[in-house]
Amino acid sequence: MGRRWRFLLFTVPLVVVLDQASKWLVNRTIPLDGSIPVIDGLFNLVNIRNRGAAFGFLNRSDIDWQLWFFLAATIVACLIIVQLIRKSGEAPLLWLGFGLVMGGALGNLIDRLRERAVTDFLDFYWQNAHWPAFNVADIAICVGAGLAGLAIVLGHDKRGLA
Repeated sequence: MGRRWRFLLFTVPLVVVLDQASKWLVNRTIPLDGSIPVIDGLFNLVNIRNRGAAFGFLNRSDIDWQLWFFLAATIVACLIIVQLIRKSGEAPLLWLGFGLVMGGALGNLIDRLRERAVTDFLDFYWQNAHWPAFNVADIAICVGAGLAGLAIVLGHDKRGLA
């Protein structure tokens, strides 16, 4: 097994385990729709469900096709990531980015399959302005996309400089 696949087989399960463990802890310690202030005026731990996509887009309980849409989107994204890694050169930064994206997508998919919604618990705000709550999987997806984008912009995917 090549280095690129070891990168993926390490990163993806690590993200899924961290994501699911953090959600399990939140579900065990914070009641649904509950909130624990951590830094007054800036940060709370919450326990909410998001049936939609990023930032609560499509977060509605009256539409049932979401589960199938997100299941298909996750499968397609994972297949595309595997193909992109397979075709990439020596590019560890790119592989790490793609591994984080895949792990985050699978972590959120596990929630959708189990609960038909994703558990979000990190709530940042300033006065009355709240950033939509998010979770470890969301962080992995954003950081992973940023790293993959950086690797591509820097040409690491072609020159093997990552």
